[in-house]
Amino acid sequence: MTLFGKLSRQLCSLKKIPWSCDSRYFWEWLNTVFNKVDYERLRDVGPDRAASEWLLRCGAKVRYCGHQKWLQDYNSIPGGSMDKHKIQAIDATDSCIMDIGFDHMEGLELVEKITLCKCHYIDDNCLQRLSQFEKLRKSLLEMEIITCGNVTDNGIIALRHFRNLRYLFLSDLPGVKDKDNLVQVFKTALPSLELKLNLK
Repeated sequence: MTLFGKLSRQLCSLKKIPWSCDSRYFWEWLNTVFNKVDYERLRDVGPDRAASEWLLRCGAKVRYCGHQKWLQDYNSIPGGSMDKHKIQAIDATDSCIMDIGFDHMEGLELVEKITLCKCHYIDDNCLQRLSQFEKLRKSLLEMEIITCGNVTDNGIIALRHFRNLRYLFLSDLPGVKDKDNLVQVFKTALPSLELKLNLK
């Protein structure tokens, strides 16, 4: 079924939107629909294809191993066997990804870089969930978290589980309060990490 078909079915099933409420209610509901995991689809097409569909549907970009160009257009996802198209990098700038969609990432094996910039739904739960994926713990080398207002020290500290992380850039995170503690945590857990902070 096409993305439009799924979306129309969801919209038709919505009995009543409380129009007296702020329009944020509608957009949050719609973004939740975009993030919902279809486990049957995940089984049928594999983690890289399903994750690509989810990320692009939510406004993020992906780059596959062996490719220089970023893929942003949902309709340009390559067809055929996804064994040839493994996600190497994710740029979620200005996207609506949220924690309920993170199960899409569990089977990803070759992701080396993740950028989370201006992601309104990213919070500590997302980062803690991300740090639980064993395959991602091995593959992730670089991460950037910028202007994500719901992230606090607890979420950042969870990133110490990415044992091969070489570079971490943190900027404009008002919820992060104790920079000195973060530096100490990462120095102990990941001594070879290049940690760059642009925090108040």
